[in-house]
Amino acid sequence: MKEYLLKLYITGQTPKSGRAIANLRRVCEKGLRGKYNLTIIDVLKRPDLARDEKILVTPTLTKEQPPPLRRIIGDLSDTRKVMLALDPGSYEDRPWEPCLYGERAAYLGRCKG
Repeated sequence: MKEYLLKLYITGQTPKSGRAIANLRRVCEKGLRGKYNLTIIDVLKRPDLARDEKILVTPTLTKEQPPPLRRIIGDLSDTRKVMLALDPGSYEDRPWEPCLYGERAAYLGRCKG
């Protein structure tokens, strides 16, 4: 499995930042199976990094590796969209994977029970 290089840009210790961090960690542990390197960047403390990467909105997740570069904006609460953005091929190859994420999986009609 590929190693993912992820950066999450947040603005301080806000509820939205906290949700984004928690949601991303859940997705990474279940969907990427620990094969990731996550850096959390607070743009209030490091505005230079946000400026260099042209980050205008937070929270913003960037996937730098493996290519292609992807950006996801928001609190990352939609597990399916996050996984599709990170790695559409591997997510679609595992039709059972949404079952790990609860009610959204039932909505997608991919889980039995």
